[in-house]
Amino acid sequence: MSQPVATAAAPVGLAPDIRPTSNAGPVRAFFKALLRSKTGFVGFWIFSLLCLLGLFGQYIVTPDQNANVNLIYHAPSASHVLGTDFEGKDTLKQILAGGQDVIIVGLVAALVSTVVAVAFGALAAYLGGWFDSLVVQVTDFVLTIPTFPLLLVLSAYLQLTSAFLLAILLGGLGWPSLLRAVRAQVLSLREREYIEAARLVDLGTSRIIVREILPNMASYLLINFITAMTGAVYALAGLYLLGLAPMSGINWGIMINQAWTKGAIFNPDSAFYLLSPLIVISLLQISSIWLMRSLEEIINPRLREV
Repeated sequence: MSQPVATAAAPVGLAPDIRPTSNAGPVRAFFKALLRSKTGFVGFWIFSLLCLLGLFGQYIVTPDQNANVNLIYHAPSASHVLGTDFEGKDTLKQILAGGQDVIIVGLVAALVSTVVAVAFGALAAYLGGWFDSLVVQVTDFVLTIPTFPLLLVLSAYLQLTSAFLLAILLGGLGWPSLLRAVRAQVLSLREREYIEAARLVDLGTSRIIVREILPNMASYLLINFITAMTGAVYALAGLYLLGLAPMSGINWGIMINQAWTKGAIFNPDSAFYLLSPLIVISLLQISSIWLMRSLEEIINPRLREV
């Protein structure tokens, strides 16, 4: 009869492992862990629903194309649940179909800022020397620049004709804080025994960083990705409010701008046209906060319930 083999306990700080010990799949194990926090579970579904709605809503709902002067700023009714706008178009349809640009900008900006911060922060900490000094100096310089005023200046000189270009711009300005945090963590992790062992067997810089160091920061990077996404959405909403972003098509930011410039703020019957995009963006933010708190508990082994 074969003897049971004892498994060594995983060292603290190694890559998180949420795989189940039973025959349950990883997706089922994830949701089981997520159910430990009711707010996190609710946040996950709200965040996922808003992202899916933003990306695919315009393929499901067709906004009104023609203006109807007889329905301008009508209060909510059975036929128009959230009322109408300054052209008599249905507000609910605009909410359902107007999130694609906002979500894409948030996702792309978060991806750009995270990739830049992780790549240069990890390399700077691991390699050290003149490269580390150069990256730190550039990061400190960018940190001294106020991001939103710079966006206002750049938008006056650049033709922001697409949401993708705007996302690249937001992502290109949002990496310094994360880079410093990544660098600090890599400086600590590179002194661990398993990293020294990887160096001794000459695994290579790229493999050590990608396979040995970065997985230990998975929870932190994921949470910062979601934070960067919601931050980019808020910055985008601010640019739309000031009329400095592309004002074509339908999205939540344009709705906020038009509610301000077309007099909705002064009409009691148009309250839902003004509040609807603000509420949706706020729900995106608060659901991301709830989700981040639960993800930290699930992914980080030191915070899991025993």
